[in-house]
Amino acid sequence: MENFWEYLQNLTDAQAILSTGGFYLLLIVVFAETGLFFGFFLPGDYLLFLAGILSSAGVIDVPIHVLVLSLIAAGVLGNYTGYWFGYRTGPMLFTKNDSFFFKKRYIAVAEEFYAKYGGMALILGRFFPIVRTFAPIFAGVVKVNLKKFTIYNIIGSVAWVTTLTLAGYFLGQQFPQLKNNLQYIVFGLIFVTSIPFIVAYIKGKINKASNDKIENI
Repeated sequence: MENFWEYLQNLTDAQAILSTGGFYLLLIVVFAETGLFFGFFLPGDYLLFLAGILSSAGVIDVPIHVLVLSLIAAGVLGNYTGYWFGYRTGPMLFTKNDSFFFKKRYIAVAEEFYAKYGGMALILGRFFPIVRTFAPIFAGVVKVNLKKFTIYNIIGSVAWVTTLTLAGYFLGQQFPQLKNNLQYIVFGLIFVTSIPFIVAYIKGKINKASNDKIENI
C-alpha cells in the first residue's frame, strides 16, 4: 500500500511529471494510450485534467490553446496508429496468447462496445479506459472505412481532450488551491471512470447466472 501511495504521489506531483518530460510526456502518454495496445494502463484521463490545472497555474509553460491542439493531434495520431496495427494484424489478434500487456478480453470488450454503438464507439470510447486503447485497433481489424474512421477519430479526440483539459483549466482558474490536492482529484477520476466497468461486470455476472439457470432447467 505504501508503494502504491508513493507511485500515486509521483504521478500526481507536478514537479515529478515535469522532470520526466513535462509537456512532451503528456503527448507521449496520450499517443500511447489511444493506439498502442500496451498503453491501456496509462492514466490518460486524469493527466489531461491535470494538464489543464497545471496550465492554469502556470506550471506548464505552454499556452492553453497550444496544449489543447497538441494533445488533440497526439490523440488523432494515436488512433491512426491503433487502426493501422489492427488492420495489419487482423483476426490473428483473437488467437494471440495472453500476456502482461495484452489480453484477448480487452479486444472482446472493444468488440462488444463497437457492436453496441457502431462508429460512435470511437467517440464515446475515448472516455473509457481500455476501450479508448482497443476501439481503434478493433476498427482496423474489421477494416472500417478510413474516411469514416478519420471523422470519428478527429471528433473523438477533440471531444475527449477539450472536455477534460479545459475542465481542469477553468476549474484551476476558479480554485487555484486544487494544484495542492491533486491526489484527491485522481481518486475521484479513477472512481468515476471505473463505474461503467463495475456495472458491466455486475451485469455480466447476472447474465451468466441467468444463463446457467436456464441450462440447468
